[in-house]
Amino acid sequence: MLKKKKIIIAMSGGVDSSVAAKLLVDDGYDVLGIFLSFWKDAKAMNVENKCCSAKALTDARAVCTQIGIKLYVLDFSEVFKKEIVDNFLSEYDIGNTPNPCVRCNKFVKLGLLIKKAKTLGYDKVATGHYARVIKERVFLENKKKTKYKLLKGVDEKKDQSYYLYKFGQKELSHLVFPLGGFTKQEVRRMALKYNLPVATKTESQEICFVPDDHNTFLKNYLKLVPGQIKDLSEKVLGAHQGLPLYTIGQRKGIEIGGVGPFYVVRKDAVQNVLFVTNNPLDSELFKKNVVVCDLNWIKYGCDSFVLCEAVIRYGAKPVVCKVSNIKKELNKCFVSFSKPQRAITSGQSIVFYEKDELLGGGIIE
Repeated sequence: MLKKKKIIIAMSGGVDSSVAAKLLVDDGYDVLGIFLSFWKDAKAMNVENKCCSAKALTDARAVCTQIGIKLYVLDFSEVFKKEIVDNFLSEYDIGNTPNPCVRCNKFVKLGLLIKKAKTLGYDKVATGHYARVIKERVFLENKKKTKYKLLKGVDEKKDQSYYLYKFGQKELSHLVFPLGGFTKQEVRRMALKYNLPVATKTESQEICFVPDDHNTFLKNYLKLVPGQIKDLSEKVLGAHQGLPLYTIGQRKGIEIGGVGPFYVVRKDAVQNVLFVTNNPLDSELFKKNVVVCDLNWIKYGCDSFVLCEAVIRYGAKPVVCKVSNIKKELNKCFVSFSKPQRAITSGQSIVFYEKDELLGGGIIE
């Protein structure tokens, strides 16, 4: 008899990872479920990390029992605090708006799990992400080599490839996304068909370690300095509670009486001033060019200039752009959009695509 292929599946207790696990079992894999325990905010009373709550663990165990696989719990709380939470706070403290889910996938959830899988005797790691990895043989430098493509999930509304752009060829060779070829509706129907105990469970879109009040979390961990709010003519309109509490394009939470609403245009950390406008189409809210750092290219050959599409934040519509002046020694590039983009935000990830293929991405400076 042929030996079963061994694979680890990251179980969150949600619908997606549960259906993914069931599909792997039905495909004949030797499947091991792993539940990851992350850091939770001790300053928030009776609040758990949404990704690894007691209810999530109970649900994951119930699913694993039903489909006949074992479930182990790995404590990643220490590395999660260091790599994700501390970085999140330090980025906000210097005026950026970070994307912790991108970083978590790379350095904790998937990156670290790939390393742990090897010690357990498993070569592949699966998740419930809506994305696809395609293996192909190509000629490079006159040699035939194996390369991996990262593609969007077929469900445009649920596609999560954006969060995976930091991975390289070596990591993609170990990753499996069973749901990449399905829509969310199809996954829901499969969960009902298999009578999974989480079939009707709702999902959370928020940052897992931040309680419902985002600003309260920042206030608990950062030393905020109040300052002035000014319009673009330097007229003082009011006072802000601390620059880290605001992001470019933000409308809600700007406490100015009278004419409004107002939108955040920029933050001046030197003067500790928040600049706003009451014109949602103000030219100051739009940019046609940005510098991008911390680059990672998945597609081979993106080292001079690239004509492609860019997504400037998760859920944003792709926009045609030119990526040029790519400096490998600085890990930076220059991006010019076909038309100005609204509320481009420092610290957010910008991801480059060619149709469904993810080429690479980086962080907006």
